[in-house]
Amino acid sequence: MSDEPNREQGRGTDDDRPETGTGHDRPETPPGDAWTRLPAMAPATPGTPGRTGARTVVRSSSPEPAPAAPAASPSPEPVPVPAASPVRGGRASAAGRVRTAPDPTAEGPAGLGGAHGPGARTVAPSPLDPGASRDPHAIHRTLREEFPLTYDPLLRAWVLSRYADVATAFTDSRFTHGHRPGDPPCARAHVDVDVEALRSVTERTAYVLARRIAERPQADLVADFCHWLPAGTVAAAVGVPYRDMMRLVRGKAAGALAGECGGQIAVREKALASFLGNVLADPDQVAALRDAPADLVGRAWAESLRRDPPVQIAVRRTSAEVPVSGGAVPAGASVALLVGSAGRDPERFRDPDRFDPFRDDPGQLTYGSGFCPAVVLAGLEAEYALRALFRAMPRLRLAEGFRPVPTGLITRAPRTLIVRPHG
Repeated sequence: MSDEPNREQGRGTDDDRPETGTGHDRPETPPGDAWTRLPAMAPATPGTPGRTGARTVVRSSSPEPAPAAPAASPSPEPVPVPAASPVRGGRASAAGRVRTAPDPTAEGPAGLGGAHGPGARTVAPSPLDPGASRDPHAIHRTLREEFPLTYDPLLRAWVLSRYADVATAFTDSRFTHGHRPGDPPCARAHVDVDVEALRSVTERTAYVLARRIAERPQADLVADFCHWLPAGTVAAAVGVPYRDMMRLVRGKAAGALAGECGGQIAVREKALASFLGNVLADPDQVAALRDAPADLVGRAWAESLRRDPPVQIAVRRTSAEVPVSGGAVPAGASVALLVGSAGRDPERFRDPDRFDPFRDDPGQLTYGSGFCPAVVLAGLEAEYALRALFRAMPRLRLAEGFRPVPTGLITRAPRTLIVRPHG
């Protein structure tokens, strides 16, 4: 750890690209992380929608339906709306229903014909809609409350947004193709991992980085700390020289330690940035966690993963028809799991938008509960990041007027955390 980090070294991954787009924000590509990768945008074969009671099911030999074609006239054919399913927790489920939006070809003040006049059309809000990268929560709220099961043409997948459905999809064997670090396959894949050795290298790496930041009048914790701690920890654990870590750690060296979960380095960077942002944004949390025992830091870490998960959308595929809120996902379909929405579901969490390490209804969906080096390292990095930063900089705080701003569609975290090391 003797060489000064080169910020530019190891940059340039898809995850770090500026977001651009024409029509909607371009989704970020999760680096080396198969369980969050979106399905290919290949044309799909149209299926035949059908209804069974309150459920929407696709009856077709094709794996999934194609997106609806643009309307050729001011009066497109109506979208079938099934009967409402039983109320879940006081809110009605509406399988496949979508909100009403004005058609630009209609007449009237809201469109050419008014929001509900002739030519009105119905469209579902999409997690990829313009502005979703800056603030996805309004879209998530609408999906949870009105459209718990809907097909998204941009994602080419059925979308699940409620906690109960997303949690089921991560554990039900009918949802295939993908796993989270910490899911059962991890325990079988990793052997002879020395947790105490990982603890030692994590602690040492965190303190070296923190001491360097302490010498500056101002620093960016994302660029100067979060970007380096996960990679530096893996580098030290596998014996990669510090100066070579960004070139090697994201490939062969990481795989030697973490197997299938080697690509989790980028996810851990984002998770750590959100965690530090959540803690530093509230002076009360700083005071509570400055000298907190490991179990309280662990609760704060889990709470940050719930409120601001680094992975916002994960993709699975169904091997059979699966009943969910508002209907049923057909067999052989791609399913987009809105992890970011599930973590803020008010049916599961009280005051879900608030960061509260002391809440009595904790839960998170980023990592599974089984053993995995990526999961262990993520928790250790959160713990020793706080300890090292507060020990090296007891008066550490966010810069005057700065507030963390998370961005991203598929993976999400603050891009900068500007701090004053000496208060």
